[in-house]
Amino acid sequence: MAVEVIKKSGPTIKAGLPPMEYPARLSRLRERLAKDRAGGLLVTAPSNVRYLSGFSGSSAMLLVTARRLLLITDGRYKDQAAAELTAAGVDADLEVVNSTKQLGVIETATRSFARLAVEAKAVSWAWHTELASAVKPEVVATSGLVEELRVVKDAGEIARIERACDIADVAFAQIKQRLTEGVTEADFAAELEFEMRRRGAAASSFESIVASGPNGALPHARPTDRVTSPGDLVVVDFGALFDGYHSDMTRTVCVGEPSAASAELLAAVAASQRAGLIALAAGVTGGAVDAACRKSLAEAGFAEAFTHSTGHGVGLDIHEAPWVAADSADVLPAGCVVTVEPGAYVVDHGGVRIEDTVVVTASGHRPLTKTTKDWAL
Repeated sequence: MAVEVIKKSGPTIKAGLPPMEYPARLSRLRERLAKDRAGGLLVTAPSNVRYLSGFSGSSAMLLVTARRLLLITDGRYKDQAAAELTAAGVDADLEVVNSTKQLGVIETATRSFARLAVEAKAVSWAWHTELASAVKPEVVATSGLVEELRVVKDAGEIARIERACDIADVAFAQIKQRLTEGVTEADFAAELEFEMRRRGAAASSFESIVASGPNGALPHARPTDRVTSPGDLVVVDFGALFDGYHSDMTRTVCVGEPSAASAELLAAVAASQRAGLIALAAGVTGGAVDAACRKSLAEAGFAEAFTHSTGHGVGLDIHEAPWVAADSADVLPAGCVVTVEPGAYVVDHGGVRIEDTVVVTASGHRPLTKTTKDWAL
């Protein structure tokens, strides 16, 4: 099939949302490629393809060079790809061919290159071997070229993450009282996910976690047919997907009055999360935020009960850079979006986790999830 040329016409602006800065993203990537002396980068990770071109299909490759943008996809996405490239406002060529002919398209497009960079984490060894045999340039592995650009979100991205957070906030507020009515974990998860879809989410960001009573001692418990009962702590971890961007939030509530042990656990985790949020600011490392949460829980006697990392970046992927973990040296820049989610888990009793998605600022942070952290239903 002949190459279709998609002409730049300016990004489409969705009602009430800032435009996405696709041309600026491509410019930054091209500057990096020039420094690395690569003729071009073959982008294969779906989230990176979308970040650079606006294309949201499940199958595509994007060749980025100093002067050209070439999207290669198959016939399922012919019309969608053309429409999304136009909406993104990027100058691009579109090649629609079946999978058996895609290597030939890449070979033709890269004949003049000395080096072709590929995303090492997004391709298999077998496919890398096929590519290296099919093309003229030296194929070189890269890691993080696009992901590093994605760390700082532009206004359009932050607005979409915040919209996803708003959807999740409202959905939870609408149905959380169901937990007092003897609902099963699985039914509550299904109702919560339906409510998010009904309010504008394209999907849930991940399989919702609803863990009541002793099930809450499992940080990544899956919803079961256990019925919520008076005195239960209930951990609810969920998120909404809106226009490609995710939200992530956890709240722990109690059905009725908590026991003394549950009240102590709730207070300790709430204090730990406050400590982590206070530590957040541009220039701080993810490890420093994690340390603040751990120090608080250790002082409350729950050091061994905190068994996972404190947080992660959120955007086109539900888990992405930067990382908020004990061994993380990632410096958190202004404009990055991360979670802060300490937890404490006690076998045979239950668990508590409190999580917010926030945007880091020069002086601290701005919360994007706004649901109250009051445990009472």
